Amino acid sequence: MNKLVLVRHGESTSNRDNIFTGWNDVSLTEKGIKQAVQAGNKIKDAQIEFSEIHTSLLARAIETAYIIADTIDQSYLPIYKSWRLNERHYGALRGINKNEARKLYGKDKVAQWRRSLYAIPPLLSNPTFDRRYQNVPQDIRPRGESLEMSLKRVLIYFEDDIAPKLRQNQNILLVAHGSTIRVLIKYFDQITGDELDGVKVGNGSPIVYEFNHQLEVVDKEFL
Repeated sequence: MNKLVLVRHGESTSNRDNIFTGWNDVSLTEKGIKQAVQAGNKIKDAQIEFSEIHTSLLARAIETAYIIADTIDQSYLPIYKSWRLNERHYGALRGINKNEARKLYGKDKVAQWRRSLYAIPPLLSNPTFDRRYQNVPQDIRPRGESLEMSLKRVLIYFEDDIAPKLRQNQNILLVAHGSTIRVLIKYFDQITGDELDGVKVGNGSPIVYEFNHQLEVVDKEFL
């Protein structure tokens, strides 16, 4: 058996201020740092030894990954970072307070963008240039994403970079974002798009999936 532990980053400044963040880069709050330490302590109590850690290219997830690695006394582990594990890209909603967005676009429309599997938020006119994405071809660099679009890029990374390690009986820690983890839960738990709306992922709350050699889920635990 092998384990994949999913952790959403600790509270960020944008979580605190109720702002659409997506690919905007923000740091953890003091509360978020404490949540990361608490997540690490829960994993440490579960006595899970990892082979490697995977995270996104965004600071809030990277900071959380390093805090957890230090807390579980496994800071020597390799940490792999990929844009495919980034939060869902919220397009032109990035940086807007969610209550202000409801005033601008209407409560129902914003709810649809946030929770529907297929709804795409207003797009940026051009992909934002950022050095960290310089190796990502411009034609696949998003200007905004539905949850379904996020699912596709996350699954590419899972199948190429994580699944082979799980098949080798390695335990993997994945530290990412709310939408990233929600779409993985959809995939692992085989839930429908309608059911996805009810899937909530708390900051710094580890979820442990255990798989057999065929990568079928045999157990799921919330630490």
